[in-house]
Amino acid sequence: MRLSKTVLLAGSMLSAIVLPQAALAQTAPDPAPQADAATTENPDIVVLGFGQSRQVQSVSAIDFERIVPGASPLKAIEKLPGVNFQSADAFGNYEWAVRISLRGFNQNQLGFTLDGIPLGDMSYGNVNGLHISRAIISENIGSTEVAQGAGALGTASTSNLGGTIQFYSDSPKDKMNVTGSGTYGSDNTWRGFARVDSGLIADTVKGYVSYAYYKTDKWKGVGEQRQQQVNAKVVADLGSLGDISAYFAYSDRHENDYQDLTLDLIKRRGLNYDNISDNYALAEAVATAYQTGQPLPGGFVTVDDAYYDAAGLRRDYLAGVSTNAHLAPGVTLKTTGYYHVNKGQGSWITPYVATPAGAPNVDGTPITNPASISYRTTEYDMHRGGILSALTYEAGINTFEVGGWYESNSFNNARRYYGLTAGSPNRAAIDYQSNPFFTQWDGKYDTETIQYHVEDTVKLLDDQLVLNGGWKGVHVINNAHLRVGTLASGRIDAKDWFQPQVSALYHVTPQAEIFAAYTENMRAFTASAAGGPFSTTQGGFDAIRNTLKPEVSKTAEGGVRFRSGGFQASAVGYYVNFSNRLLVLPNGSPIAGGASTLANVGSVHTYGAELTANYRFMKAFSLFGSYSYNNSKYQDNVLVSSALTLPTKGKTAVDSPKHMLKGEIVYDQYGFTARVGADYMSRRYFTYLNTESVPGRVTMDASIGYRFSGDGPLHGFSITGNVTNLTDKKYVSTIGSGGFYASGDVDQNTLLAGAPRQFFVTVKKGF
Repeated sequence: MRLSKTVLLAGSMLSAIVLPQAALAQTAPDPAPQADAATTENPDIVVLGFGQSRQVQSVSAIDFERIVPGASPLKAIEKLPGVNFQSADAFGNYEWAVRISLRGFNQNQLGFTLDGIPLGDMSYGNVNGLHISRAIISENIGSTEVAQGAGALGTASTSNLGGTIQFYSDSPKDKMNVTGSGTYGSDNTWRGFARVDSGLIADTVKGYVSYAYYKTDKWKGVGEQRQQQVNAKVVADLGSLGDISAYFAYSDRHENDYQDLTLDLIKRRGLNYDNISDNYALAEAVATAYQTGQPLPGGFVTVDDAYYDAAGLRRDYLAGVSTNAHLAPGVTLKTTGYYHVNKGQGSWITPYVATPAGAPNVDGTPITNPASISYRTTEYDMHRGGILSALTYEAGINTFEVGGWYESNSFNNARRYYGLTAGSPNRAAIDYQSNPFFTQWDGKYDTETIQYHVEDTVKLLDDQLVLNGGWKGVHVINNAHLRVGTLASGRIDAKDWFQPQVSALYHVTPQAEIFAAYTENMRAFTASAAGGPFSTTQGGFDAIRNTLKPEVSKTAEGGVRFRSGGFQASAVGYYVNFSNRLLVLPNGSPIAGGASTLANVGSVHTYGAELTANYRFMKAFSLFGSYSYNNSKYQDNVLVSSALTLPTKGKTAVDSPKHMLKGEIVYDQYGFTARVGADYMSRRYFTYLNTESVPGRVTMDASIGYRFSGDGPLHGFSITGNVTNLTDKKYVSTIGSGGFYASGDVDQNTLLAGAPRQFFVTVKKGF
């Protein structure tokens, strides 16, 4: 291991040292997926990955202009086949509720990058990255590439069992430009965006800086969600010496939570039921009754029917520098260094723990009138940095590539309780807290990641046949040091130095091609107190540390693509063998915060198909549709204890709808634009024994707008109206927000309602 680590670090350092001294390549644009050409005036809705030897599809910046401004970048790809996207708000930005999965793999088992920089697994309590909606303002995204089955070997991710989603930032404009937009809509939503492009300076340097502000009231209950963001990017074109680019992102997000629901709670109270943030007295009364064993007031059946309040806070700084070099004829080198700092709190006002007398108040003075509830947080502090580099050599029919990635991540994770006063709240859930009265656990978690890859692409028969083969190796070391509490400390490794990937592409005719691919991947363990192998007791960890194996997957896929005139289509079939599946068994409701149990529960076999078609049947009209079939089944029963076995074998995997059908029609001509989209998702189970599920649903959204052209003061001005959930469908969107359970529904709050119909108007002006 030490030798491999030394070689990889030496390679990364060599690239950083050699680059400034070597002859650099001519400037290349930011990486983007291979795509069919599309006119600027009438770009294709989706590019279906022609020329790729695996299932890859992409959307461009124009797609973001057709959905609600400021919406999560994930919403722009939800129409792609195999993509299961869920959220409880119209923008898809409320992180507690955001879920995305590909072919039955949830987001914790996918890979995400921005300009190559790893974003981790984009989970709510992300321990190794940040969510894309914090990493970049949506207007600054140039394109997004989705590989449903397997990402490229060089993808900087240790969680991509089932595919990757790669985002690419927009390039600065060649001409000086100022753009501003404002959005107003339902639930007192306000959003502003401004971007200033410098244009080319001395034909060498160009850049932009942008700012976005977003604020909205919750669509039900009491509370707000707000965010401020800053993005900046600079590209230096050094002509024959190549280019250097730098990117910076700042995000500060505060969001009150929606109440997690159960089917029983929905039946009793309805989908519009929420936290009781406007009734502090009831929250105290419920907690007092629970703690003294009295009947619960206010029609409560369980203490988890509703909480007083909850919130999520995240503050991020992300910076990256990339260099490209042409070291010799046919030899190119790209190196990216990055650094990320995160601070966060996830808060719940809990009825399980009362505030003790004398607990410190916000200012540190003792509380003399303690409440029967308290303020519970999960706190995050992350500092991670890394470097990734790839050297490519073209020689005849071969293109060789070797690359490496190293990351060091120091993560602090704590669970603390803060005092509340009786009668009226003295702390706001949406603010960062200080002066706790109790720390349940506090730990430092260090993760070291070393990854390398080697591959060769061979073009035969005058490029009619393209073969690709290679492998990657990964070693991830997790170290935990618990400073407070009874959770686990220690070390656990995940290592696999040979994960092969082979693929082939054959151009049958200029209009048709077939492809096939096979990939093996491993997901490393995560290190935190809130999830993974260290979230259990020391005894529990010691019992599994030497036998626990990381999750692995083997994916085979194949398909055909066809294009003729304005029509393009693809059809893909796939099979996945997912083994060593790790299951975190929660103990009690999520707010109770008990130690979890991690166990290897066998494998999942998945097969399915994806059909996609895009048809421009007139210059102004485009029609897009996709259909996905996915069948994911557990292959083993789960041994919970010597006396209890869960008969999960043959059951459908949770949160894996068998059928998804998406479509949209777009009109764009003479400055007038209109779009209507529809999304169908079939039944989804949220218990491992398939005893509970949410029914299928169809949702629709639409937009209409006009942009002015020609000379005059209205040049560059546009106005757009958006409607989300056009039919005002009442449905459960997110499942698994509080985890998944064996069976049952009461006391297991893990559902979130989808947002109702909402309206937004945006005005935009460029100068």
